[in-house]
Amino acid sequence: MFGILIALFVMGWVAAALIGTQAYFLGEQRKPIHERNWASNSFDQLAQSITGKETDYSDREPAYRMDAYASNAISS
Repeated sequence: MFGILIALFVMGWVAAALIGTQAYFLGEQRKPIHERNWASNSFDQLAQSITGKETDYSDREPAYRMDAYASNAISS
């Protein structure tokens, strides 16, 4: 009896982890992205392998347009 409860708990935890991971990557594929991460091939590959969908860049927009990374006023 106790073994069945442990097995159900483990199966539920694994299912929640899988669903949560997919939800995270689907959300990350849609939200605004920082310019320095725009062409992150490693994220795209990982997200595609987890969700089965390619990142749709027509659905995304740049975030933080006026930060120090994008500013031309800061010298190298």
